[in-house]
Amino acid sequence: MMSFTTKAYIRWTVLAISLAVFLLAALASLAFGKASISLAEVWGALVHFDPESTEHIIVRTSRLTRTLVAITIGASLAVAGTLMQALTRNPMAAPDLFGVNAGALFFIVFSATFFSVESLTNYMWIGFAGAFVASVFVYFLGSIGEDGLSPIRLVLAGAAISALFISFTQGMLVLDEQRMQSVLFWLSGSVAGRNMDMLLPVLPFVVISLIIAFLMGKPLNILMSGEDVAKNLGQNTLLLKLLAGAVIVLLAGGSVAIAGSIGFLGLVVPHIARGIAGPNYQWVLPLSGLLGATLLLLSDVAARLIIAPQEMPIGVMTALFGTPFFIYVARKGVKKSD
Repeated sequence: MMSFTTKAYIRWTVLAISLAVFLLAALASLAFGKASISLAEVWGALVHFDPESTEHIIVRTSRLTRTLVAITIGASLAVAGTLMQALTRNPMAAPDLFGVNAGALFFIVFSATFFSVESLTNYMWIGFAGAFVASVFVYFLGSIGEDGLSPIRLVLAGAAISALFISFTQGMLVLDEQRMQSVLFWLSGSVAGRNMDMLLPVLPFVVISLIIAFLMGKPLNILMSGEDVAKNLGQNTLLLKLLAGAVIVLLAGGSVAIAGSIGFLGLVVPHIARGIAGPNYQWVLPLSGLLGATLLLLSDVAARLIIAPQEMPIGVMTALFGTPFFIYVARKGVKKSD
């Protein structure tokens, strides 16, 4: 059996490697696109900006913001998925699969269609509200029955709520064809064309939520030992669940308000993080945030290059690797229940 020191060394080594890969992904996001820019020019744009240089302008005005948005969204969705899987003890829990993203998206499109809301700040608050309402519906439907809340009921309730909100969203866009053309790319999920005016209103909520999530690692470890054990150790399990639920709503709702619907990231990353760090959520949560940011950065780079000079929605890229993983997790869960 490995000693505590050996385990800690391995975890720190893995974290350092993950950080190095993250930095390389960020550099790739700054360097690659319709116009490839050398790393020397990227570095020059960041530390010695030349307003006369086309490459420097591209890096500063377009790709830097896009990279920051991808980092924010990737970390947010991954941490939200990790918290959802921990609270529900369901390996298939994720903001997009449990209807949270669909609820936020529906509320945003509804407000834009019927109330002509165009303010980015308003989108943020509307996205939060939609994520909250969807979460409440899923929890309520998943709790109906003699046995109360169960993982399979949560999956079915999440699928039903997602289908409901997505259908309503599509119906509204059919009624408003002009808006459909402008919103369609955003519905598929994208970090293209986002600017700091879209990111800055949401960023404080995301940063605070991520900090709270990382601080919840130890309480979640205790909760994973069993709710009765946690209560006997003096933990207020209801308060912990409510706080985690609020963090999930803020992270998922804020992400949809900025980048639209990006699926499967919150499902895949928590499994990878637990596979690397084990069941210790003091490590799993920050590692999920780092891996989520890295994976979305790489997906965005691939989305720019795979059909260049055209660009594929980033949500399509995450679905390409997320769908097979979802099938694998679902089949594994079915086999365990047989």
